[in-house]
This record gives sequence, structure tokens and C-alpha cells, in this order.
Amino acid sequence: MADKRDYYEVLGVDRDATPDQIKRAFRKKAVKLHPDHNDAPDANEQFAELNEAYSVLSDEQKRSMYDRYGTVDGMPGGSGFVDFSDIFGGMGVDDIFSSIFGGSGGGTRDRARDRARRRAGRDMAISLSITLEEAAQGCKKTITFDRLGPCEDCNGSGSEAGGQEQPCPHCNGTGYVTTVQQSIFGAMQSSSPCPDCKGEGTVIDKPCSHCHGDGRVRTHERLDVEVPAGVGTGRQLRLRGYGEAGFRGAGAGDLIVTIQVEADERFERHGDDLLSEVHIGIAEAALGCTVDVEGILPDEHFELEVPAGTQYGEALVVDGYGMPRLGTGSRGRFVARIVVDVPTKLSDDAREALERFAEAAGENASGSKKHRTMGDRIRDAIDEILD
Repeated sequence: MADKRDYYEVLGVDRDATPDQIKRAFRKKAVKLHPDHNDAPDANEQFAELNEAYSVLSDEQKRSMYDRYGTVDGMPGGSGFVDFSDIFGGMGVDDIFSSIFGGSGGGTRDRARDRARRRAGRDMAISLSITLEEAAQGCKKTITFDRLGPCEDCNGSGSEAGGQEQPCPHCNGTGYVTTVQQSIFGAMQSSSPCPDCKGEGTVIDKPCSHCHGDGRVRTHERLDVEVPAGVGTGRQLRLRGYGEAGFRGAGAGDLIVTIQVEADERFERHGDDLLSEVHIGIAEAALGCTVDVEGILPDEHFELEVPAGTQYGEALVVDGYGMPRLGTGSRGRFVARIVVDVPTKLSDDAREALERFAEAAGENASGSKKHRTMGDRIRDAIDEILD
């Protein structure tokens, strides 16, 4: 095992340094060498060495022995634990580094903010399914959910009538308890929220018998939610104050409602546009027609102009009949995908008419088009001129 460095060298002070000089040197080194802020591979060893050096030189009896023999081995508590709260004027090591590196106010106020965050109720999330028509129109939906709500017996205070908050006797009102653990580097100190007061620093002398001093109990809620027109899947609605109630009357969290829009049989949604099939007959596709189309909104109808010669699968676009655009008065487009319906059964008159059409169009009865050469077309043109 390597020889230990000189404790005075570790602290960076002369052998005749005063106790105040030793303390100041240790404070400066502790900030620099603490493992949370020292990236060196041997950061833990460096900090343990500093801790050991100060524990000896800050104690008059141990320092005297060290100066005389160069060691304190065999002396009770020879390489002991450093009480940081004594070195840093009542602040623990977590407070020191929070103050130096955490910014704005120091450890005590940081812990106060942590305590305030713990007291506030947490946000909650819930999913809400609606139809495409409901998304287009906007709607009011009733949702039910369980949450930690304010205790009605104590009105959320957590206290019986006449009860008061008092400093927690376990942590002396700090909200934290300190534990010391032995490691290969010596004794190490750590802080954790007090289990008795849950990190609050206070307890109630007469806690509410219903909520046991928490100020909140499990409740079943029923709530109406206004869903605006134009929402899509994934859109979140934040309902302020409907999340979990805060600890002992602190502010409640929010309820975040995530919208899920169900698939629709008639319409496909693409952003703010709506795609839908529009069925027409063979003659309507060939000659052109006007089709009455049912829109997404209640009692909504509009006319779709289908030009002559429209092919199966062709898309026709009508502006202003798609989904409402959220928060605006405008709407997307309606895209009609044309489906030409071929009849499976024909009346005698219909069959004769189609056969005449097929003959005029140069098609045979099987539906395949008769092949016509360039010579056929020239002869036809000459015949028309001669006639």
C-alpha cells in the first residue's frame, strides 16, 4: 500500500497554520474535490484523503500526536468522519454544493422549493375516444376517473378542528434525516427525506381521522369535457386543477386528456382533408353528371360536378367541405374518389341500349374493343365527306 501523503500537504497549509486557516483551506478544497464536481478517475480517493487529513488536523489532540509521531494510527477515532455542518456553519454538504452549483439562493431555499413541489398535486393523464363526426362538429363528452381529491372532512387541510402543524420531532423541522455509512473511504454522510413527515418538516398534532393528515383521499370523479371542432388524434386538452389534489391544501395538478379519433366507415381523414368514395354509373361517367354528396356535418349536402369521361379511381376536389381547421373558421378539402359501378343485372332494354353503344363505339358484346386500322379510319372519314 502506498504511503500516505502529508496531511498538511493535502490541505495545502503550513505546519504552523491556525485552526481557522485549516478550516478555510478545507472548505475551499472540499468544494473543488467533491466527487459530484470532480471528474478525476480517483475523485473518491482524493475526497476521502482530504476528509481524513482534516479530521486529524482539526482536532487538537490528534494534530499534536500527528506532529509528534507522523501518524494517529491506534488512536480512537484516528481517521474519523468530518461533520460538514460544523465546517460550513450549519449547512450540510448537500446544501453547500446546491448553493454553489445550483444557483439562486442556496441549499435551504432549494429544499424549500423541493418541498413545495412535493406538496403540489401531480398531473394526471386520461385517453378520450371520439368519432370523426364528433371531431368535426365539436362535442361535449363525460369522462370518469379516479384521483386523489381533497378530503371533504377537513377541507383538504389534513387537520381536525383546532389542530396545528408543528415541527417534526424526528428531523427537527428540516424535512431531511442524515445517515452515516462506513465505506472503504471512511464515513460518508447522506441526506434523505424524513419518513415521519414525508420531507415536509412538519406534522399535525391532531390529524384528520379520514385522510390521516394527508389532506386528500381517493375519489371517483365525473367531469364534462368540451372538445373543440377540428381536433385530431394525439391532441391534448389540459384541464387546470383536475389532477391530483395537493398535500394538505396545496395546489392541485392538471388533468391532461389525449384525444383518440376513431376510424370512420365513410371518410378517411388526411390532416384537414376528407377522402370519400363517390359512386356513379357507367353512363354518368361517360356523359358527365352532377352528384348530390352528403358531407361530414349534420344535414350537410353539396353538389359534385363530374365531368364527362371521368375514369374509375379519379379524384375530384371540392374546397371547404373537409374537416374544420382547429381554432379557425376555415375548413379543409373534400376529395371524392370516383367509383364507377358496373351493373351485374341488366333489363332487356338496358342490354339493347348497351349493345347499340358497344356497336357505335366499336366494341363487341364481350366488352373488348374492336381493333380498327388506320385504313378503317381514313375510309370512315371519306365516307363522312361523301355523305
